Amino acid sequence: MSILLPAGAGRRCHNALNPLHSVVYFSPEFTQELAKVGLDDWSAAYFAGRAAALGPVGAGTVAATFYNFNPAQIRRFVPSLWRTASPETVLEARLRSIDAALRRLLGEETTTSREMAEAAELALRATEACLPHARPLYAAHADLPVPEQPHLAFWHAATLLREYRGDGHLALLLAAGLDPVEALVSHTASGRGMRPAWVLRTRGWTEQDWTAAQQRLRERGLLADDGELTEAGEALRKELESETDRVDRAPYEHLGAAGVERLTELAGGWTMTAVGAGAFPSDLFGKN
Repeated sequence: MSILLPAGAGRRCHNALNPLHSVVYFSPEFTQELAKVGLDDWSAAYFAGRAAALGPVGAGTVAATFYNFNPAQIRRFVPSLWRTASPETVLEARLRSIDAALRRLLGEETTTSREMAEAAELALRATEACLPHARPLYAAHADLPVPEQPHLAFWHAATLLREYRGDGHLALLLAAGLDPVEALVSHTASGRGMRPAWVLRTRGWTEQDWTAAQQRLRERGLLADDGELTEAGEALRKELESETDRVDRAPYEHLGAAGVERLTELAGGWTMTAVGAGAFPSDLFGKN
């Protein structure tokens, strides 16, 4: 039986939680900890840090589960990086880095607070409704032990919820006929994605790839000549988000309206604190 939540409650909760998951990959602590285990290239560190829960997988598995990275970029580092640092070593380094990053960004008082323990309990309760079927990144992370310290348990749960939603979203991108670069271009054109310069720098695509994807979207009537989404393009992106909400509803329905509201309140406040402390590059998001 479905439990009705206020409209958009699950997405708002995700939007509050997700930055607190992804902050690890932008933190100097992550770069430093992964360099200590031999992965001193940012791309190698990212691929290892996000894929380690899957085990020592090959480039094909990483490309399939990450979706919008250039497979050629992935093959530069995977699977050879596992000879430098095992998945177990990488997971330990990742946990050390988020421990240090959250303490720096939120402060010791917050990371050891009763509110943090409350948020961890709420987020973990939400994950009880997440099922592994067709959710490879979620399922791999769900097999990891829950850390004992509340701020790390909270981050672990935020990661589970992020990957659960992300896995569902990728299936919908595929069903909508958006290839990896088209998905990136249309997301950026919606005003919610990363700037093209960041996409090209981190995802391994070229300006020619970006331009070609724009042309394909124009031919489908989804992108205007000025690079803005057409009415049809806006409708498609809106439908994608609505459908993602639909396939992501289970954890938030399980938590219930009061729990979702409280978790959103706590995580949203900490996200604002982290952003204010410089957790993300100031030029990360935007259309140009």
